[in-house]
Amino acid sequence: MKIYNINLENKNKIWNWLKSNNIAQRGKFDGSKEKQLIGLIGEFEFYYILFGSYPPFKNTFDKGVDILYNNKSIDVKTMSRNVNCQDHYVNNFLECQLKYNCDIIVFLSINMKKNTFQICGYIPKKEISEKGILYKKGDIRTRDDKTKFICEENMYEIKNVDLYKF
Repeated sequence: MKIYNINLENKNKIWNWLKSNNIAQRGKFDGSKEKQLIGLIGEFEFYYILFGSYPPFKNTFDKGVDILYNNKSIDVKTMSRNVNCQDHYVNNFLECQLKYNCDIIVFLSINMKKNTFQICGYIPKKEISEKGILYKKGDIRTRDDKTKFICEENMYEIKNVDLYKF
């Protein structure tokens, strides 16, 4: 996976905008300001790759559609890590987001220590339940490094190797 640098000026603009705005409006498992920052960095950087410019800020609920491109609606999902992403890593997708009307889910990974990101790949939303593994709220997940976490919400794990390359 190619490694891209995060535009630090844009990252600061996003953080400053989030100080007085809240995009966490799903009503369920809404993200903190820090998680909103991660999500918007991923969304803005992917938008930049597609269009060569950054999108305007929107202080409305996007209903699961971050970007429209070639007549397809895209939801960008971004996970923060402290390392570069690897092919055997997984991405999480909340089951409650299957109801949103989007065509494609794009997964990004941000390395917080290096201020870089990678495009893990994409998947048509209709394939998530086929290629992903559903874990229920309360299930215990074990990472590669043997650390564990408890699922806070029903979610699918989709392996990077099961994504289409961008």
